[in-house]
Amino acid sequence: MDIIIYQPFVNEIKELIQRKQFQAIKMVNTETINLYWEIGEEIYRQQREKGWGKSIVQILAKELQKEFPGTQGYSAANLWRMRNFYLTYCNSEKLAPLVREISWSNNIAIMEKCKDDLQREFYMQMTKRFGWTKRVLINFIEAKTYEKYLLNQTNFDLTLPEERRI
Repeated sequence: MDIIIYQPFVNEIKELIQRKQFQAIKMVNTETINLYWEIGEEIYRQQREKGWGKSIVQILAKELQKEFPGTQGYSAANLWRMRNFYLTYCNSEKLAPLVREISWSNNIAIMEKCKDDLQREFYMQMTKRFGWTKRVLINFIEAKTYEKYLLNQTNFDLTLPEERRI
């Protein structure tokens, strides 16, 4: 049999598989972010309602690591990140949905390195649009890409007379 006859069909199926694999990865990421959000919310709620201090996070980390051996993500440091993650975005109608569209490691980099919600939104949107890895994202943050973007915003096109525009 001549493979050339079947090549368009084979390519179509390959693309379908790749598209569905990507969709599955996105769904897993969204659910992981939702899980971390809910854990952070619950830690915050329990501390507020029951007056628990820092020790609850240490206890929870040990118990989760015992219950889910070999699963990463439940260290005390990461549980604190989950709590801070929830507190950082819980009152933002604009950013709360966006955090679910990028990876946990990118969310942490943005949360810990950006000063305000506008800066965070900029880096979330750019990460989502261009598929930045954590390393690329951090390089852009450290290069002050957001600040440079703001400095390049002008209203020359609106204020300059037509004959002076290049």
